[in-house]
Amino acid sequence: MGTPGRFISLEGGEGGGKSTLIAGLRGALEARGLEVIVTREPGGTPLSEQVRALALTPPEGETWSPLAHALLMNTAREDHLRKLIRPALASGKWVLCDRFADSTLVYQAIDGGDLGSLRQIQDIVVGDTQPDLTFILDAAPEDLLERREKRAVSDVFEAKDLSFHQKVREGFKAIAEEAPERCVLIDALMDPEQVLEAALQAIDARLEAT
Repeated sequence: MGTPGRFISLEGGEGGGKSTLIAGLRGALEARGLEVIVTREPGGTPLSEQVRALALTPPEGETWSPLAHALLMNTAREDHLRKLIRPALASGKWVLCDRFADSTLVYQAIDGGDLGSLRQIQDIVVGDTQPDLTFILDAAPEDLLERREKRAVSDVFEAKDLSFHQKVREGFKAIAEEAPERCVLIDALMDPEQVLEAALQAIDARLEAT
């Protein structure tokens, strides 16, 4: 077996530019001769994409409890890890994932889920497959409002009010403080080129990107 790949997750509130950064990172890493897989959560496999639709856009008038929502996310994550992420890493590919377990902790805790229970579920599902590096794209939610409106995305989280999005920001910043060896905060209001350069510098400083 060759050298294992690297696992990078991207986190942050809606409209922070995760998709733009992932595209830039993919191009830069592939230019270095690396094999790169781009995926997302919830999603990434056929079953997980089905769960995504159920979790993020439930039938009109229906809602999930925080615990049920977390269980759905982790059900999708187990399939995603087993069928895509772990095999890719084992074969030496780099995996760039738009959201991962940090998002479940942040969003479901805000909705009222017990943080201890959420962490227990995460530990069972994720195990040792933690991201090697997590980029958290950070900005005040009011500064990202125009971006969110332009995206015209409608799901259970996009529809939340500004106070919810502020709590999301605070939740991700708390995770960054808790795990500084893994997490890098990046100013999401910088130009996309500057965001990409900051991310690449962090990769070069912390990981072997050759």
